[in-house]
Amino acid sequence: MKKLLLLMVIIFLGACKTEQDTKERNEVVLWTPYDDSLEVAGNADHDNTRMRYKLIQSKVLDKNEVFRPLYKEVSNLTEEEYKLLLPMILEQDIFVIRNHIKEGRLTYEDLVLFYLYRIYKYELDNTTTLNTVIALNEDVVQQARELDAQNEKGVATQIQHPIYGMPILLKDNINTVGMKTTAGSIALMDNKTEDSFIVRQLKKNGALILGKVNLSEWAYFLCSGCPVGYSAYGGQTLNPYGRRIFETGGSSSGSGTAVAANYAVAAVGTETSGSILSPSGQNSVVGLKPTIGLLSRSGIVPISSTLDTPGPMTKNVKDNAILLSAMLGFDEVDSASVEDNYPGILSAGLNPEPLNEIRLGAIKELMESDSIYRKTIDKLKNEGATIIEIVPPEVSMDGFLSILNIDMRNDLPSYLRNYTDPNLVKIKSIEDAVAFNNNDSLLRIPYGQALFNGIVSDTTTSSELEEIKLNLEKNGRTFFNSAMDKNRLDAILSINNYHAGYAAVAKYPALTVPMGYKPSGEPISLTFIGKQFTEAKLLRIGKAYEEKFPVRMMPKDYRN
Repeated sequence: MKKLLLLMVIIFLGACKTEQDTKERNEVVLWTPYDDSLEVAGNADHDNTRMRYKLIQSKVLDKNEVFRPLYKEVSNLTEEEYKLLLPMILEQDIFVIRNHIKEGRLTYEDLVLFYLYRIYKYELDNTTTLNTVIALNEDVVQQARELDAQNEKGVATQIQHPIYGMPILLKDNINTVGMKTTAGSIALMDNKTEDSFIVRQLKKNGALILGKVNLSEWAYFLCSGCPVGYSAYGGQTLNPYGRRIFETGGSSSGSGTAVAANYAVAAVGTETSGSILSPSGQNSVVGLKPTIGLLSRSGIVPISSTLDTPGPMTKNVKDNAILLSAMLGFDEVDSASVEDNYPGILSAGLNPEPLNEIRLGAIKELMESDSIYRKTIDKLKNEGATIIEIVPPEVSMDGFLSILNIDMRNDLPSYLRNYTDPNLVKIKSIEDAVAFNNNDSLLRIPYGQALFNGIVSDTTTSSELEEIKLNLEKNGRTFFNSAMDKNRLDAILSINNYHAGYAAVAKYPALTVPMGYKPSGEPISLTFIGKQFTEAKLLRIGKAYEEKFPVRMMPKDYRN
């Protein structure tokens, strides 16, 4: 009887302690909204009209709710311990990190805490916050500990995918268990879902989902001429190379800024036209927009089932190949999904193509207008690459907007029907979203919703749409193939997302790799565009280029 009473007392005291810990955690104030009016005023005359912000901070997201749950875990890591981890993790590629773990110098828990420490350090300081991280996986530290325990028991000695144990951030239009999927919209701020197909693949391969990052609301298909990186849910994402000076690119703005600032090993973005290439270029990271169908789109908030794709965003080409390969897999729910997993992708990041065996097309207009591009082309020539100066043909892109309009009008209701809980998400269509936004326009659409209005008013018929799709795919391929076929080119060289629209309608892959920095300090990247399913070739070429010209530098204010 005494033992039973003692056990009951212990249970009671334990429950009280848990309740007290929870209460203390819920009361700690990690973030206090600040007056951002001076920052807004400081950008009122910015040369780039899209950077004339109306607000910086989210008016609906409480950062305390994001950062409180893991605060106790993160606060257990001291500054001294963090500094010891710094040289082993900061800017290092996945294989280097894995080797540290294999040799016992690092644990998966160390790795997760290191990135969380950086996120807390910079995102909870209003002078350095990038407004990038908008959700954290509350179980990620425990999940890392479980991987460490498996390592100690020898359970994890079987062949692992290199992504095993690596903390990954996701763009917040990708469905993920345990974290809301908002697409940056207040209309979806309570959206709880199961994992998307690519997240299931990542988890199956052992990746740790660290959290979710901000994006241009509705993947930048809501307002016209508005700031990239803004969402009503997450606020205004800022570029670590120049907060309020340079654009973040978009719509995968948070993915690009988070990787640039070393908030995770890597991140996943999505692209319809330029949404991986643009923020990768603006943040000096490696981004790959795959061939449509290589990666599943199931469980991702859509714009266009014709053109949408997720893709990897990383600090280097090697990690890009690793992350891409970890998401591969045939998805019977996605009608565009391909069954071949293209196994050469994983090894492509390790095996650079010999530069003297590469044939590349340099666009004459860019040679004449951009000195960094021209100098890079000259360097490639000097290293033995065959460079052919090309003038792509003029082709019509008429109807491009109608593809996005009509696809989103059809694809968004399908997503809402198949993936959301109607008790949590009340909208069922674009028309519902427009009406919802209009009910509180100052809060929900401070930059308007011109593109959403355009979706509602577009009168393109189904037969007209199919003709547009066929014509634009043909035109996009003509734009690239005319030079590629004539000159037997492996890829065409562009800058950032300059030719993303043509690659989008052609359904061609594009890999962008840091090329340097403008005199202002703004990053600029070299983009390799190839034919369908040539990702492995592009990665080998990109790896060769990156090895010969390693220009990426961390943003100076985020190096400690």
